Amino acid sequence: MSALLDLTGRVAIITGGGTGIGAATAQRLAEHGADVVIAARTKDDLERTSAAIEASTGRRCLTLPTDVKDEEQVGLLVQRTVDELGRVDILVNNAGGTRMGPLAALPTKGWDAAFDLNVRAAYFCTREAGRHFLAQRAGAIVNVSSDAGVFGVKGGAHYASAKAALQMFTRVTAAEWGPHGVRVNCVAVGGIASERAAAAWDVAGISPDDISAGTPLGRVGRPDEVANAILFLASDAASYITGQTLSVDGGPHMGGIPD
Repeated sequence: MSALLDLTGRVAIITGGGTGIGAATAQRLAEHGADVVIAARTKDDLERTSAAIEASTGRRCLTLPTDVKDEEQVGLLVQRTVDELGRVDILVNNAGGTRMGPLAALPTKGWDAAFDLNVRAAYFCTREAGRHFLAQRAGAIVNVSSDAGVFGVKGGAHYASAKAALQMFTRVTAAEWGPHGVRVNCVAVGGIASERAAAAWDVAGISPDDISAGTPLGRVGRPDEVANAILFLASDAASYITGQTLSVDGGPHMGGIPD
């Protein structure tokens, strides 16, 4: 199994890579031999994460400040990766999120913003990296979705719809690109105590116990637990898995659609 998880010689791009799940994923892929490129808008987060990864793993960690909603910047992200590291083998579309709120008060720009960040950005990154994957007839993409896209969440009609769209985008891309040696999968995450999620829960007056209520494992998850699933799906250990959405959420929630 260790050989199947070995990513030596491969290059991975991780969006939203400065903190949380993205940073944990970059760390885990580097620990297994990959050189990594982390992209996000906040330069300080990227530099801090890069320094930690290079110090602990000895792998290269290139930082490329990028707004993944900008088509031109995404093109430059992929091209600079290839120019500086020679290739690209893995793409993790992790950038995402939204501001939650009731549907009746949701402005059009809020709806559009959710799709721009959670779906359109993943399309840009997939298209640009995919050109290299198709040419080399090999590549692995992992999209980071949410339980909201599986079960729905009240106050998140826009976000849940966008994440559900990302899961279908995963399936269709896998179907079209599988014959060319490209695998595409998705993880749907539940309550994960990343830095930003924990801060948002605190602002909203929500405790981790509230988040994990009704979850069989009875706790919130950690970013590294999602990173482990992404490592598996990006590696040769998942060589016959494509077009799937794997829930990393502590188990099926009891009850109806949560608030």
